Amino acid sequence: MSTALLVVDMLNPYDHSDSEPLMRSARRVVPVIAVLVAQARERDVAVVYVNDNNGDWTAGRAELVEAARQGPDRELIDPIVPPPDAPLVIKARHSIFYSTAAEYLLRQHGHDRLILTGQVTEQCILYSALDAYVRHFDVVVPRDAVAHIHEDLADAALRMMERNMRAHIETADGLIERVSD
Repeated sequence: MSTALLVVDMLNPYDHSDSEPLMRSARRVVPVIAVLVAQARERDVAVVYVNDNNGDWTAGRAELVEAARQGPDRELIDPIVPPPDAPLVIKARHSIFYSTAAEYLLRQHGHDRLILTGQVTEQCILYSALDAYVRHFDVVVPRDAVAHIHEDLADAALRMMERNMRAHIETADGLIERVSD
């Protein structure tokens, strides 16, 4: 099974009404995501970034990174900025698949297992997991590598992903090693 690690919506300027609780959660997961990305790159596991355009229809990689760095906490951005050689898919809605080339990119490279990391657990991660499930991808969500706004809703979302979408809910520790063997 070929695996891709997806980093979802981490280039965020945190300029929305619920940014404070999201930033608190993101502070815990950014170091975990950074380790997963480094481990994936070491083991030749594909890393794909998918990010909301934040309403800017002219934004590309450089603009999204710069806008995020202008936000209140660069420490949430700098450790996980996508390198120039990493694919970056721009999205406008919650799911990584909705009106994007994500499925085409993943299928073109033969990836059938997706590790979803990023934010927001109870929104974009949940909807992306559902869309991955209906597209017959195997879904893995490391619970310590997804950030939330509402902890109770995030817990419910993780349970839904596990029960209704057959997602594997795990921790990040040793995950890349397990999926790359």
